[in-house]
Amino acid sequence: MIKIGDFSKLSRISIRMLRHYAETGLLAPEKIDPCTGYRYYSETQLPVANRITALKDMGFGLSAIGEILAQNPGLDTFEQYLRIKRAEAQEQQERTRRRIRLLDTALEQMRKDGAMIKYDVTKKEIPELYAACVRQVIPTYAHEGILWKMLMEETAPLGMRLTNPCYVTAVFHDKEHKEADVDVEVRQSVQGSYPDTRNVTFRTIPPVLVASTTYKGPYEQMTEVNEAVARWVRDNGYEFAGAAFNIYHVSPHETSNPEEYVTEVCYPIAKA
Repeated sequence: MIKIGDFSKLSRISIRMLRHYAETGLLAPEKIDPCTGYRYYSETQLPVANRITALKDMGFGLSAIGEILAQNPGLDTFEQYLRIKRAEAQEQQERTRRRIRLLDTALEQMRKDGAMIKYDVTKKEIPELYAACVRQVIPTYAHEGILWKMLMEETAPLGMRLTNPCYVTAVFHDKEHKEADVDVEVRQSVQGSYPDTRNVTFRTIPPVLVASTTYKGPYEQMTEVNEAVARWVRDNGYEFAGAAFNIYHVSPHETSNPEEYVTEVCYPIAKA
């Protein structure tokens, strides 16, 4: 029999951790002296201790290690455990790489601008939505209100139920910036099913992956916002992949003060 101190040296596991393993039932002493309380282990427990350490080093938690030891799986099953853990480690590695890229981008931007980041850009997926939509060519971007007025007036008799949260968006379909005759679509996400009206159509909008940033204040900031999104897309290995759109969290419909507007700018993206 081996005293706990000697077993600790042989297994390279601290006494504190051996006591914890015993409390959780992972590796109990072979014998505990009823008079002194001294704990004793056997030489045959060293391989078990080594396996616990190896599995911990691979990233398995103690509960998972306990399950593996209890099952004493065959070669094929144990290989599956390892493959699953390897896939988890790869996913964690990719998350870490993305985090490092974001940190590098932020640091470089701060070095260039000499200031804190003004607009935080993130990658997110806008879920599938069912929406009331109006799409028309309007004189300029400043005339977007024409479309919203049309949507509200024509759907008022329908008693629409809005989603929670409600996505109130404007999509800019032109492939370039235009000074006049711009192709714009406004959407409002709804629950239920409704008949189309003269200018409003109801349809399902598929999910889309976007580079997104939300800012507060007047729409005159849009050029700076777009610049921040463009840098993020370039620095993170993506490319633009669809019509840009805005989500209006606080719009002129809720407030007359432009300083209180809250707008989320979204650009569909795909891996370059």
